[in-house]
Amino acid sequence: MKTQNKLILVVDDEENIRELLRESLEDEGYRVSVAKNGQEAVEKARALKPDTILMDVKMPVMSGMDAFLKIKESQPDLPVIFLTAFGSSDLAISAMKSGAYDYLTKPFDIDEVRIKVKRALELRELSYLSGRTRSEDLPAINEDELVGQSAVMQEVYKQIGKVASSDATVLILGESGTGKELVAKAIHNNSSRKDRAFVVVNCAAIPENLLESELFGHEKGAFTDAYETHIGKFEQASSGTIFLDEIGDMSLPLQAKLLRILQDGGFERVGGREHLTSSARVIAATNQDLARLVSQRRFREDLFYRLNVITLRLPPLHDRQGDIPLLARHFLRKYAAKYGRDISDIADGTLERLSAYDWPGNVRELENVIARAVIISQAPVLLPDSIDLASQPVFHSRDEVAAGDNGGVVQTVPQTAQAVPSGNGGLRLSDAIQQVEIDMIRKALRESGGNKTRAAQILGISRKSLFNKIRDYKLQDHEA
Repeated sequence: MKTQNKLILVVDDEENIRELLRESLEDEGYRVSVAKNGQEAVEKARALKPDTILMDVKMPVMSGMDAFLKIKESQPDLPVIFLTAFGSSDLAISAMKSGAYDYLTKPFDIDEVRIKVKRALELRELSYLSGRTRSEDLPAINEDELVGQSAVMQEVYKQIGKVASSDATVLILGESGTGKELVAKAIHNNSSRKDRAFVVVNCAAIPENLLESELFGHEKGAFTDAYETHIGKFEQASSGTIFLDEIGDMSLPLQAKLLRILQDGGFERVGGREHLTSSARVIAATNQDLARLVSQRRFREDLFYRLNVITLRLPPLHDRQGDIPLLARHFLRKYAAKYGRDISDIADGTLERLSAYDWPGNVRELENVIARAVIISQAPVLLPDSIDLASQPVFHSRDEVAAGDNGGVVQTVPQTAQAVPSGNGGLRLSDAIQQVEIDMIRKALRESGGNKTRAAQILGISRKSLFNKIRDYKLQDHEA
């Protein structure tokens, strides 16, 4: 690609950024024109017909987004790369849904700018953009529904924006607890189906003998206890979206029936003869390796390729640690309101503990930890000693952690605490919390070699508080 003939329009209200981009792009051999606001960008785009535009979002006179929409009216195929200091999910999804080529967050890496400009021009040259489906101008999802500003999450937002406007089947891959259902909702809410049903089916949570009826419905008298006709999820979701979570757990016979509905939309209710159809868009998700299941003959190869039209991979939380403070504060607000607790913030030491943890249960585990901390905290901010990361979860694996109720709190009581009986043979919360504290104190004392000052620092409490707890729990030095 010859760069000498390519004209780049740089739009930003900050002169230093305009000049930086001008010099860098001219060094690459491009011709460069500049504009200082959206209105000027519209005028220059109309007069100069640039090959691509680098445009700031927040500018006086006219915003970058408003300018972009005006430019698209006359030059729909012109690739636009947004520059913004506000890398929110709302902006990312809105920009990509409106047809932007890409966006970069400030401060940006100039080498990344060069790469994105080069790719945008190549894409335009190959006429890929001319056939690209442009979505309706739909409102973006509520920012509270999908939280994160890390680079990996920005990529997720971009993918959501790209796929939302189509009706193609989407396969969401990711560990348990990474937010696959939230992403499916985001796709639905940003699609032309947003005003229609969004139906969720957890294929792992429903017994195999009931899942067929749940998906496709059944006729009255189809089996024992079938006292009336039941409308299945595919009928409920017709013209909307159906989200099939944990698709890897579906039995082979049901996979065959699912394949049919994906091929032609046709199905029959259990015990019925009437041919029915559903136009529901299918979004599936799994934490399993479907390719491996195919090789093991536990998942149909033809269904795998039918589902795998568009694949969206969600990162585990330990790959997006920069989002942990944002997520933690989000969950704090959520559960402080839910439980009526007057807790306004999270201490820096608490955030440090949260950021240093590996989070095998991903975002859901973080949510559960914050929910528990909100319940037990006695301070106006979440202090380090309110965060329990030392205890062994009842659900040991990531899959098991994810099996907890989305609205509830996954138990984090250690195995030793499970053996503490209450008077009626159950487990009292006070007993469990006491045992958790005892185990944490013993662990801290072992790690500190019996140094109580150091142990108190590990626990995030004062030395006096530690001595009081050792006394109250009648712990002996030799127990450490």
